[in-house]
Amino acid sequence: MGVLVTRGPRPLSVAGPDLDGLGPLVREEDLLGPVDVVARELLGCWVVTDRPAGRVVLRLTEVEAYSGDGMDPAAHSHRGPTPRAAIMFGPPGRLYVYFSYGVHWCANVVVGPDGRGQAVLLRAGEVVVGEELARSRRPAARTARDLARGPARLTQALAIGPDDLDVDLLSPASPVRLHTGATPATISAGPRVGISQATDLPWRFWETDAPSVSVFRAGGKPRRARAGQDGVL
Repeated sequence: MGVLVTRGPRPLSVAGPDLDGLGPLVREEDLLGPVDVVARELLGCWVVTDRPAGRVVLRLTEVEAYSGDGMDPAAHSHRGPTPRAAIMFGPPGRLYVYFSYGVHWCANVVVGPDGRGQAVLLRAGEVVVGEELARSRRPAARTARDLARGPARLTQALAIGPDDLDVDLLSPASPVRLHTGATPATISAGPRVGISQATDLPWRFWETDAPSVSVFRAGGKPRRARAGQDGVL
């Protein structure tokens, strides 16, 4: 069971799913707080991707926080700014993309002050614009809620891959952008998925009862994912 975190929603910045009504881009200063706080703030935000095939807009419903300050051995940045994890040390607002289990890509927002090694994994969301295009990228999805239900499915629906590494999510010229949205009125928190260390940290956050939130199997051990399965680290 997750721990319920109830809070009032911040002012709604998005009038609707059409890009004309989209709220302003997230600002760098919005990402400088403690990683678990920033992770919760990202719920309800909008990820916009513009590709030659068209646009997809997704509302974030599930995220996970990772920190490289010595307290989180599950983070890629735990051993410092290695070639793989150097991007996690700043600047905030960059997109950290990595290949997980040798089968799929995961997308993360770098957060926190420079040098902290923090990022938030984008675990799940609801596709609100470009559903037909997202379905063409996710033909195995049986329902709309499955289009971006899990980190691998999310990157597939948005066509996020290695070419997006280090993209500035806060720039209006970027092909992948992060826009402000309304924080859900009720948020749940619980253990992260697919890790073997720091499993006691309740750093997975999700919109309570959102259909697009990925399935968590309590007591399950991390395992190597097969094609089509979700995984984290």
